[in-house]
Amino acid sequence: MRVLAKTTSIFNLFKQAIRGDEQSFTEGSINKAIFMLSIPMILEMAMESLFAVVDIFYVSRLNSSDAVAVVGLTESILTIVYSIAIGLSMGATAMVARRVGEKNTKGAAVAALQSIYLGIGIASLIGILGFFFYEDVLVMMGASSDLIANGSGYTRWMFTGNVSVMLLFLINAVFRGAGNAAVAMRSLWFANLLNIVIDPMFIFGFAFIPAFGVEGAAIATNIGRAAGVVYQVVYLLRGKGILKINQAPKEINWPIIGKLLKVSAGGTGQFLIASASWIFLVRIMSGFGSAALAGYTIAVRVIMFTLLPSWGMSNASATLVGQNLGAGQPDRAEQSVWKTGFFNMVFLSLVMIIFLMFSGSILEFFTGEQEVAFYGMRCLQIIALGYIFYGYGMVIAQSFNGAGDTRTPTILNLFAFWFLQIPLAYLFAKQFDFGPEGVYIAIPIAESALTIAGIVIFRKGKWKTVTI
Repeated sequence: MRVLAKTTSIFNLFKQAIRGDEQSFTEGSINKAIFMLSIPMILEMAMESLFAVVDIFYVSRLNSSDAVAVVGLTESILTIVYSIAIGLSMGATAMVARRVGEKNTKGAAVAALQSIYLGIGIASLIGILGFFFYEDVLVMMGASSDLIANGSGYTRWMFTGNVSVMLLFLINAVFRGAGNAAVAMRSLWFANLLNIVIDPMFIFGFAFIPAFGVEGAAIATNIGRAAGVVYQVVYLLRGKGILKINQAPKEINWPIIGKLLKVSAGGTGQFLIASASWIFLVRIMSGFGSAALAGYTIAVRVIMFTLLPSWGMSNASATLVGQNLGAGQPDRAEQSVWKTGFFNMVFLSLVMIIFLMFSGSILEFFTGEQEVAFYGMRCLQIIALGYIFYGYGMVIAQSFNGAGDTRTPTILNLFAFWFLQIPLAYLFAKQFDFGPEGVYIAIPIAESALTIAGIVIFRKGKWKTVTI
């Protein structure tokens, strides 16, 4: 009977988490708070990762390593856009969560609206630059003339439509800060389901829709993301939760914009540093040919499919830290971090075992080219060796960000990626003649070092005194 009652209780909590209500998590069971936030956040990030997996699944059916390679090159550059979006999201989550913890719902709504204004402005600038210089970006990344001729349309669409990416990340961060991760989850579910349906239509053609090839993947992705943004905006305008946007002043509030930029700068900086590192890795990989680059691209998409749900759990710790610091409960904030880190580590350890055992089958699902599959398989196996460290590292980083201390993880990323990962990747791949595996090996070494350093600094507790 006890087992049945416990199972029923967990099922009821699961339904409550999926249904979602904006709420403060500054009291009650920490385990319950982690569960209530993590479930929708994990499902949200699973949906985000599906965007990448669905695109690469259909694009790989074009039987062109160039098509897969152009997706990889474009995505490596677009990580800069994602970095800015995630950085702004960190600022939005931290400020909204802190105001919610302080019971200042008007301040939370103002911070949410100003963050949206900021995101639209930055995305518009990136879109204009990308529209005119998309081919130059591919040339810079070492793309061949044939690859540019056949696939640059994908790059143009992804840059031009980046506003949908920016707003999808940013508004979901606002919902998470308010404690309503379920709305963020549902917006990505809606966007992703639409993308799954229309992706093959635009790639291969359907009825009156012509076959756009790899370019069609970008068109479908942007339509899906834009639909998700519309869902978010409609929910915000209804004003039924904590975030009553309709009651917030509509003019631009430059002091709030300034605070958002200050908090977000560190978050953007840390991800720009990490993203630029990945760009250098792709640049190294491009020197080993399209097959190696395609295998690496597929493997990284699969890796992101597992890391993004884990990132969802890390986002839960950011909300818990922000709200509990706002409520004047730093010890509860710290307990939340250690517990979330442990759960995340257990999850990624299971994923690591799956990758080590079934990497070959996973890659064969995405490509029939043996050489591409081999490179991707080795990438999965080697990078997965660091998954235990990733579990804690992601939570620690997001906890700093949730506290408003975006400077510490920025410095940690700088040393781990630029002074360790890039030099090691170049040395192993080029100087020691390990080839592509040299790049793979450098990744878990750097990530593990980053985690250890982050834990040491987190224990000192200076993040508890940050004010925003």
